[in-house]
Amino acid sequence: MPKKGEQGADTAGLLAYLFGPGDRDEHTDPHIVAAWDPDLPCPARTPDRMTLSALALLLDAPVDALRGPKPAEHVWHVSIRNAPTDRTLTDTEWATVAAEMVHAAGIAPHADEHGCRWVAVRHAPDHIHLVATLARRDGRAPRIRGDILRMHTAARGFETTWGLEPMSPLDETARRAPATGEKEKAGRRGLTEPARETLQRAVREAAALATDDTDFLTRLRDAGLRVREHHNATTGAVDGYAVALPGDRADHGTRPVWFSGRTLAYDLSLPRIRERYEPALTPAGITRAHTRIREAAALLARAGRTQGAGDVAALGDLLTVAAAASPATVRAHVQAAAAAFEQASRTPGARTLDGTARTRFKAATRALEHAPRTARGGGAPAVLNLLLALVEAIEAATAWHRAQNHRAQTTAAARAAVLLREAADLTTTGAPARTTAPRPSPRTVRVTPAPERGPAPPPPATGVPPRSPTGPHPGPGPGPGRSR
Repeated sequence: MPKKGEQGADTAGLLAYLFGPGDRDEHTDPHIVAAWDPDLPCPARTPDRMTLSALALLLDAPVDALRGPKPAEHVWHVSIRNAPTDRTLTDTEWATVAAEMVHAAGIAPHADEHGCRWVAVRHAPDHIHLVATLARRDGRAPRIRGDILRMHTAARGFETTWGLEPMSPLDETARRAPATGEKEKAGRRGLTEPARETLQRAVREAAALATDDTDFLTRLRDAGLRVREHHNATTGAVDGYAVALPGDRADHGTRPVWFSGRTLAYDLSLPRIRERYEPALTPAGITRAHTRIREAAALLARAGRTQGAGDVAALGDLLTVAAAASPATVRAHVQAAAAAFEQASRTPGARTLDGTARTRFKAATRALEHAPRTARGGGAPAVLNLLLALVEAIEAATAWHRAQNHRAQTTAAARAAVLLREAADLTTTGAPARTTAPRPSPRTVRVTPAPERGPAPPPPATGVPPRSPTGPHPGPGPGPGRSR
C-alpha cells in the first residue's frame, strides 16, 4: 500500500530520520535496498564510503544545478507497506518493488537515464521509504501528477504475482486518519484523541439526526463546536461548513484549527449530508425500533446492486445514534461497532442514497433519539432485542457488500457484527448494571460562561468539604472539557 508523505525541502533531515533510531527506537537495521545508482554505497553499512550528508548532496545535486527557479519543496517521499498477514519480503523483492514504484510514479521511468535521483530505505520488516528529489538530470521537472493512483495499480500487480493480501481500492470510503502531527499535539495536551476524531464523531451524530441544513448546523453548535458557514457568492445560500473545537488553535494561538466536512470524512461534506436528510418522524420507543430494524434488514437482504447504497448509509447513522444511546455496560462495544461500520456505510461510486430499507432505518434512528432514558437506564430484554436486530441488519449489509465485491466494506461490516455480538453476550450474561440511570446529557453545551455571570457563590459553611460533581462522563466529546 503506497502512502505519500508531505513534500519538503530538507533532504538531509529526512535521511537522518530514516537512518536514525526513530521516535521510539522502532527503526531496526536501516539500510538502502535500491537507488538510482545500483552501485551506490549505503551510509549505514559502508560509512567509510558514504555518509548521510554526502548522500543528501548527491540527491540534491540535480536541484542545485537547475538554472531557473528551483522548486520550493523538492523532496518527494512515499512509504510502501505490506499487510501484517503477508510474508516478510526480502531486500531483493523490496528493491524490485521500489524500482517499479518510481517508474509508475514518473520519478525514474525504466530505461530513462535522465530520471530523478532516488533511494529506497528499509528500517523495518514490513515497509520501505522512497526518497527522491524533484529535478531530472536533464533539467526538466518530472511529471508526477497522479503518482499515487499509478503506484496503487503497480501494487496490485505485486499482490497478484506474489500472493499478497489485496489492498482496498481507492474508492474514497476509507476513514480519514489523523496525521502524525495531530496525534502528537493531542499527546502534548494530555488528550485521549486528536481533534479530528472528536469532530468526526460529533459531526456524524449531528448528520445522523438532522432533518435539514438549519437543524444540522444547530446540532453542531449545541454540541459545543465552533461552526463556520460558507455561503454561495451569488445566491447567499449555505453551500459548505467547517468546524473547530474550542481551544484548538494554531499559529501561536492566533487562529482556530478549522476542518471542513470533507476533510473529516468523504461523506461529511454538506452535499453528501443533505442526501441523508429525512423529515422528522413521530417519536417512538426503543421496543418499536428493533422491529423497524428487522424489517429493514429483510429489505436490505433483497436489495439489488443499485438499491442498497442508501440503506447501508442509513444503517451507519443508526449505529452512530445507537452507540450514544446504549447503556454503559455495552456502550464501548457499540461505539466500536459504529466506528468499524463507518467505511461500510459509504458505497464506492454511489452518489445517490436511494434504498427500500432506508426509511425504516431512519425511523429506528428517530425512535432511539427520542428514547434515550429507555436505552441507557437498563431494560436488558429491550437492549438485547435491539442489539440482535442490529446484528441481523449488519449481516444483511455484509452480504450486500460481498455481492457487489466491495472488499473493504465487507470486512468493515463483518468486524462491526462481531463487536455487536460481543455486546449482546454482555447483556445476556448479566454484566453489572448501574443502580441508577444517569442523567441524559443536555442538548446545549456552553463553551464559555455568559459575560454577565459572576463567580459562583461559595458553598455553605457546613464543615463538610464540597463534593465534586459526580455521574458518568459522556465519553470523549467536543464540550468545554475537551477543548484543545
